[in-house]
Amino acid sequence: MAEPAEPGAQTAASGPIVHGFPHLDTVRAALTALYRRLSADGVARFAASVHPELVEFPDDEDIYLGAQRVARVMVQHFRLPDARMVIGFRDMVHAGNVELAAGPEYFIELHSRFRTDRRDVGAALAHEVMHVYLHRLGLEFPGTRDNEILTDTATTYLGAGWLLLDAYREEAAIRGERLMMSAYKLGYLTPEEFGYVLAKRAIAFGDDIEPWFRSAQARDAYRAGLARAQLDLRRPPLAAAGWAARRRYARDRKLFASSAGTGFRPPAPTASAASAAEADYAFEAAPTGLRVSFPCPTCHQRIRLPCRGRLRARCTLCFTTLDCDA
Repeated sequence: MAEPAEPGAQTAASGPIVHGFPHLDTVRAALTALYRRLSADGVARFAASVHPELVEFPDDEDIYLGAQRVARVMVQHFRLPDARMVIGFRDMVHAGNVELAAGPEYFIELHSRFRTDRRDVGAALAHEVMHVYLHRLGLEFPGTRDNEILTDTATTYLGAGWLLLDAYREEAAIRGERLMMSAYKLGYLTPEEFGYVLAKRAIAFGDDIEPWFRSAQARDAYRAGLARAQLDLRRPPLAAAGWAARRRYARDRKLFASSAGTGFRPPAPTASAASAAEADYAFEAAPTGLRVSFPCPTCHQRIRLPCRGRLRARCTLCFTTLDCDA
């Protein structure tokens, strides 16, 4: 399947694994929603990621006791002290499912394959416990697809979703008498989108989890996401924008000023230009002069500034300080 409705397994046998950044707008909206619901201080409480030693699941540990132990790690990480998780296993389409009742007990079912392959039990439980966390926060997006993207994004940005990316791997498998390569992942986001959110987190909190990856493919996806996240820091009117992006910005600002505020908006960049810097700014006329709005590179809330050259701005949502040249 191209996109599972839950954090289900996606394998080469069920269809090609989607790559790239097809859900980026929803991912960014999820980051904004997290900051609005939790506040900058609330998000900062999750500056430390779940440590890999806490979710290791050896083969000689009882499957039910071990799953309960890992679930408690997630409950504690997401600060759900009153939530008790009851874990079961069965054959189903998805990797996991949670019953969102009023509590105090929550019933989680995991796919029966986790009985024998325990590498990704922590990843599956991280996603399901995040469903509980978001349910208690009253935070959700309309539609299954967008809500699952919100859940994956929140799990990742709040410190446990590196496990979901680490579940992405390509490995040799014997089928009959043939040796074949199989690809496997969990979650609704693409591997690169998981990497993007993890990179956003690393930039915001200095929490670099790349050494923890067991999967070489996950490491590559993280680096691709990091490159995309770094582009957000080089988009005008940020002072770190490149020369070509600065020229485009100056041209668009001049065109708006010459249009006498008739509603000019910068045209969408070409495919080649978009790869270097997305023109996501917009100008507007104000009684005090020309202003520009653009997304904060951390939380993606839109910021409005007067077009007065070099200045420093502070996002009112995530409190990130930005050097700008408007």
